[in-house]
Formats: sequence, C-alpha cells, structure tokens
Amino acid sequence: MINYIIQIVFFQVLFLAVYDLFLQKETFFKWNRVYLLLTPILSFVIPLLRFESLRKTVPQEYVILLPTVVLNPQKVIEQTPNSVETLNYLNVIFFVGVLVLCVLFFVKLYRIIRLIISNNVIKKENYTLILLNNQAVAFSFFNYIFIDKKLIEKGDLHILEHELVHSKHYHTLDLLFFELFKILMWFNPMIYIYQKRITLLHEYISDAEVVKETDKNTYFNKMLATTFNVENISFINQFYKHSLIKKRIIMITKRKSQKMKQLKYLVLIPLLASMLFYTSCTNEVDNTKEKTAIEKLQMIMSKDGTSGSLRTPLTTYFFKKNDDGSVFFYDRFGNQLDITQINDPNITFSNNGSTVSSNGKVYLENKIDINEGVDFAVIDKSPIFLGCEGKDQKEARDCFNREIRKFVAKNFNGELAKNLGLSGKQKIYIKFKITKSGNVEVLGARAPKKELEEEARRVVTSLPTMIPGEYKGEKVNTLYMLPIAFDVR
Repeated sequence: MINYIIQIVFFQVLFLAVYDLFLQKETFFKWNRVYLLLTPILSFVIPLLRFESLRKTVPQEYVILLPTVVLNPQKVIEQTPNSVETLNYLNVIFFVGVLVLCVLFFVKLYRIIRLIISNNVIKKENYTLILLNNQAVAFSFFNYIFIDKKLIEKGDLHILEHELVHSKHYHTLDLLFFELFKILMWFNPMIYIYQKRITLLHEYISDAEVVKETDKNTYFNKMLATTFNVENISFINQFYKHSLIKKRIIMITKRKSQKMKQLKYLVLIPLLASMLFYTSCTNEVDNTKEKTAIEKLQMIMSKDGTSGSLRTPLTTYFFKKNDDGSVFFYDRFGNQLDITQINDPNITFSNNGSTVSSNGKVYLENKIDINEGVDFAVIDKSPIFLGCEGKDQKEARDCFNREIRKFVAKNFNGELAKNLGLSGKQKIYIKFKITKSGNVEVLGARAPKKELEEEARRVVTSLPTMIPGEYKGEKVNTLYMLPIAFDVR
C-alpha cells in the first residue's frame, strides 16, 4: 500500500509539473479544467495497470532456503512468532487525520447552512440569492449566491454575474471533488495544490464570461476598488482573494491563445507512456482484497507444495511447510518472519510454477552478490546428494536436506564461537551454488565474526560433489541459502 501511495503522489507531481510548465498560462480554460479533474484520477488508476508487452525481461535471483542446521540440538533456538498483535501506528495516524478533516468539512458546511438560515433569502429562477448583513463577502456554493446586500442596493451587479458563472458551470462540484480527496489523502500535499490550481482556473472562467459583456478595464478597476473579507472555506467560489487578483487581471488582459498551442496537450502522450512502462515493469499489485495473506498461503500450500518463495522488486523471501503441516516464513538470510505482520501489497507467493498475489512486509537486508541461477519453482530435477539417488522428487529433496544437515553438523567446529568470546544465540547464513558440474561454490556468508564466516565457507566448500539440477533436460546452476544456528553457553 505504501508503494502504491508513493506512486500516486509521484504521478500527481508529474501531472502538475506539466500543467504549470505548459498549460496554466493558456486560455484553454475548459481543456485545463478537464486536465485538472482527470489527472488526479489517472494517478490512482495507472499504478494498477500492467501491460505484459511493456514489461522488461529482468533476470532475477531465486534461492532455495535449506532447513536450519542446529549444531547443539539440546539447546534448540526458540523462534516463536510474536503472539501479541502490534499496534499499527501508521493506520492510527491515517484515520485520525481522516476524522479531523471530516470534522472540519462538516464545520464549514454548517457555517454555510447557518448563513442561509440567518439571512434574507431571495429565490430567483436559476439561483438563490442570500443577502448578507454587514458582511463584506461574496461567494457561491452550488446555486446559492452569497453577497453583501449593500452591493445589490448600489446596483453593482458585476460581482453577481461573476458568481452566477460559477453556479452555471457547477464549479462547486470540482471543489468538493478535491475536498473528498483531501479527506482521504490529507497527507498528500499535491491534492491541496490541485485545489488551488482549479480554484484559480474557476476565476479565469468566470472572468472570461463576464468581460464578454463588460469593458475589461472597467471590470478589473471595480475588482481592485472593492475590498472584501475572505471566508476560510476551501470549497466555495469567492470573488475576492488577494492572492489571485493579480493573476486574474493578467489573464483578463491576455490575448486568446492560438489553437496551435493546443498541441501542448500532446506532451501527455510520452508522460502517460512512461508511467505505464514504469508500472508494467514492477511487480503486480494485489487486487484480491477479500482474501488475507494467510488464506492465500493456505490456497498455495494445498497444491501439494512444501516450499516456495515470496518475491518483491527488492529481494526474495521464502516459506516452507514442516512435517507437522505448519508453515514458516524466512527472509533471504533465514530469519523467521511472522505471517501476521504481512501487510504490504508487493509480494507474491510462488510455488511449483503457480503464483497467487498476496500481501507481504518487506524486510530489507544486506545483499550478497551472486551469479544468476534458475528459479526453483520451475526446475525439473533438484540437485541430488550422492546416496539419495533412485527416489522421487520429494524423497530426494528430503534426503538432500538431511544429508546436508548431517554433514555440516559433523564437520563444523562448534567450539569456535565460544573461543571467540561470543555468548547466547547466534546464527550464520551462507549462500552457495551447486553448479552444472555438481560442484559446490560458496557465494557469500554472514556471521557475527569473520572467523565464523570462514569456518562456514570451509565446511560448505568441502561438501561432496552432487548430481546437478536439471531444467528442460539441461544441467543448470541452483542457488541455496543455509542457516546454521547454535547457542553459546
């Protein structure tokens, strides 16, 4: 979800940059209005679109997580998931913000209703005039025109005509549209900028309509000579705003833009294409909101799967079903994860060639560079430890895991950690490759001490030659991650 929100904000930044640089100074007011209303919606939709024809072919890294080798089984490291559900503070902050914005919205709406109730109301054919007593304001809300009655008594009707244009073109709907966005995405500064841009555009539209029947100089001279208070309500169209007067006068005196300049809107084509290209080259977003991560995992594991991977644009994570049917999740270095913490939309569970989208939390770890290998989900034959031949795929894999554990536990110097002054629970992670020739090649290791890394490298390098894995009849490299756990007392 966080990645999705970041993409929304980023795309809105790009859309607004195009508007500010190319479009806002032109007199294509109707087209600009469509642009400002449509592009925020596009920013929500585009991150959800995926076009396979635009997707890059990027080599990825897939690693098979082996069972943890426990050097001293009598002191097994306990790895129980945290049963206490942690409070998601980001969600709390989000909903508090939404609540505050909702309250402010209804307070402003109440102020408008109170003005209607407490002042003189004159109903016309196409609008309702609200005459305000001793309140130097003028604004519109749908077909309600709020105006100081002294202006009506003076016969100064250009302000009324201006506000009627707002009413005629339903400008209030535009502002309420962005008001809704502000409530739902109160943390997004782009929504506030969008609302300011379209508020100014509304004034351009109304000014352009009024000056068709009024002398331009007379109109903006009256504008400058009139002093109003400004209501602090973001979803009403106000005649007088100090910050907008100068821009409005400039636009009133500006010549109508040549039709040729409408070609500026074509800049949207490469912009949209680049956005679609970007989103198509990222992992798919989970659109199956009705299923939880656990439900989706259960659906995968029901397909006779015993292990698989969780893939993100950044790295790969793993899951494994134990003999008792329980499922454990691991990061790329073998650390166990808690399924109840998984709530980010950029992970997919993969097993035996089938992929089901699900949510998953991204745990960033230091990466160890490795050479490219083959995805374990699509490999035809797994590497086989000598002595495990003649078994089916599952039995051969279980035999492989068992022999690896026995070999490492037998040959690893278990006293080394104590001699290095370490204490407590420790883990080593070593990444290796079984090559096409069956040899074992260590690709990287991580441990609390360099000496432990070297010991892990020594032991794994001394593994006997294997029967290599195969894919479509050809021998392939296969990548593994081996966790080694011990408890120094």
